[in-house]
Amino acid sequence: MASSPPEGSPAAGPRIDSRLSERLAELSDLAAATALLGWDRETHMPSQGAGPRGEVLATLERLHHERLADPALGELLAAAGRAAAGEPESDVAAIARVVGRDHERATRIPPELTGRIARATAEALPVWQRARAESDFAAFAPHLERAVELRREVAACFPDAEHPYDALLDAFEPGMTTARARAVLAELRAGLVPLVAAIAERPEPAGLRGPFAVDAQRAAALEIARSFGYDDRAWRLDDAVHPFASAIARTDVRVTGRWDEGDLSGLFAVMHEVGHGLYEAGVAPGLDRTTLGTGVSLGIHESQSRLWENQVGRSRVFWSHWQPRLAGRFSELEEIGLDDLVRAVNVVRPSLIRVDADEVTYGLHVVLRFELEVALVEGALAARDVPGAWNELMRELLGVAVPDDARGCLQDIHWAFGELGYFPTYALGNIAAAQLWDAARGDMPALDDSLAAGDGAPLLGWLRERVHSHGRRLDPAELLMRATGSELDPAPLIRYLTAKYAELYAL
Repeated sequence: MASSPPEGSPAAGPRIDSRLSERLAELSDLAAATALLGWDRETHMPSQGAGPRGEVLATLERLHHERLADPALGELLAAAGRAAAGEPESDVAAIARVVGRDHERATRIPPELTGRIARATAEALPVWQRARAESDFAAFAPHLERAVELRREVAACFPDAEHPYDALLDAFEPGMTTARARAVLAELRAGLVPLVAAIAERPEPAGLRGPFAVDAQRAAALEIARSFGYDDRAWRLDDAVHPFASAIARTDVRVTGRWDEGDLSGLFAVMHEVGHGLYEAGVAPGLDRTTLGTGVSLGIHESQSRLWENQVGRSRVFWSHWQPRLAGRFSELEEIGLDDLVRAVNVVRPSLIRVDADEVTYGLHVVLRFELEVALVEGALAARDVPGAWNELMRELLGVAVPDDARGCLQDIHWAFGELGYFPTYALGNIAAAQLWDAARGDMPALDDSLAAGDGAPLLGWLRERVHSHGRRLDPAELLMRATGSELDPAPLIRYLTAKYAELYAL
């Protein structure tokens, strides 16, 4: 397995040309400004700021696009590629390859289209928020239709793609295709459906019952986050309608949570978002302001959030440490045994809301969205018909009747952003998380002992070496192969879930 360069040091090989370095730094700064304004939009911006904020973001997106597509950048990248021809593991070679791919993609998409997408997003977000609150899909439907039209325009810029959805998916998961995603998700679905059916035949364990004070939940979430690697000097936690994480820089990480007094789902939401933040904070400093200093793909990113939320946060060893520590804040944790607590935080129940779904049924929520998105891009499904198609698939995959659109097709923010091609990465991330978990446990026999002691540092160190430090230097498939010795494979996830829930539900 290739080793990472020492933290803070560039990989051996040719030095990056100062002219290229300046251009990459500018691209990184524009992306950071966009991220900061996007974070503020979801956390602190007054509602009437949506229009002006949209114009600012559109300008930043246009400037970023123009600079990325600049022929002069292409020439500098080509020269970097020639200079690093004999040093394929060097940072310069990685920049030439990865940013070269970004440049080639940007040259195909007109800046004017990028600006229209940013403005459409700014217009759609407040409409989605109102539509979701009022369960009024008809109000949002024109914006979804517009988002689909714009993404079809993007797909049309890549006529060599085997499927129009490939061009959208590749933006979030480089190298992934619609055909490959279909095959992987079909295998996942085949493994999950019988497991869900078997669990449904067993008595459902009792869940946790509140009230759990929001202030106490936030304090507990921060204590857990710090044990994972959250740094008060470089991070902050805020509230949002839809929890997310955003890294302005390695030393400026923003995570958000959403709280419900009726359960402890807010704790798991924060664990999830902290997983994302740890990835961004752990990239090798030598990649700062090169555009490689961020996660390589949304699938690999999701593997980090799901690993900390599920493999760690829902495990028995985790709660053997945290139950007595949190019992002082939540009286119910004093009254429940550890076995019952572990069952309570691992209840499998087909449900309406993806972000609240258990780790067994979660993948089926993603399958639903993937199938709808492909149909929308292909033109087989009209935007106005999404609620009916959504409700039908919910019955087919999860056996759940959808009572209203707020808890159906309006629940996710992604389509308001126009982000078609994003959803499959959630399932791909779950799959990769299980593979990484297997590899980490194989390399660290004492991993359970450290987690039982409330110490996330050994696992974080392993992930930083194998995943985080590389940033975008390695493509997703290569990174996963180096870290686990295997290509993307649903089998470890299916084995993990089957073994865990066979024990919990006495299957």
